[in-house]
Amino acid sequence: MMNVRGLFLATSLATAALVSSAVVDRANAAAAEDINRDSEQALQILYKANPIAVDLSKKARAVLVFPNIVKAGLVFGAAYGEGELKRGAKIDGYYNSFTGSWGLQAGAQSYGYAVFLMTKKAESYINRSAGWEIGVGPTVVVVNEGVAKNLSSSTLKDDAYAFIFDQQGLMIGISIEGTKISRIKN
Repeated sequence: MMNVRGLFLATSLATAALVSSAVVDRANAAAAEDINRDSEQALQILYKANPIAVDLSKKARAVLVFPNIVKAGLVFGAAYGEGELKRGAKIDGYYNSFTGSWGLQAGAQSYGYAVFLMTKKAESYINRSAGWEIGVGPTVVVVNEGVAKNLSSSTLKDDAYAFIFDQQGLMIGISIEGTKISRIKN
């Protein structure tokens, strides 16, 4: 009698483990599909608004795309979002972006950003470190209107160029920030 109960319990646990594994795999696949779709839409928004991003995409070795970063803060702040690394049309991994901040700040906003990895140094750094800590490693130039006006194929000398786009909401203040980009399983 005890062996039958033990066998039933073991079978039940094994079945539950298989079902939960399948559910997690489906959830991860759905999340990956959502990130893929959102990243492609985000790049289209960026390319329509900023023609220099189109030029950079043709020369970049890879592009990190974060379609939706959500940021909020009141003295202490944080921002988080998930995205992907694209090499041409191929997706080469999924990443999250986390920013912590401290200072005179208040509000909430959402935005997207893309980092165009231009050099082998930038590309190998993200693979070797399983992520990126902005401010450490290869040089990242944030492209605003002033920088964009001066960029051409002959002036592209930095390791990576970042574009922030599709900003919504309001965040005011002055703060000290640090951003960490890490590889995730999806």
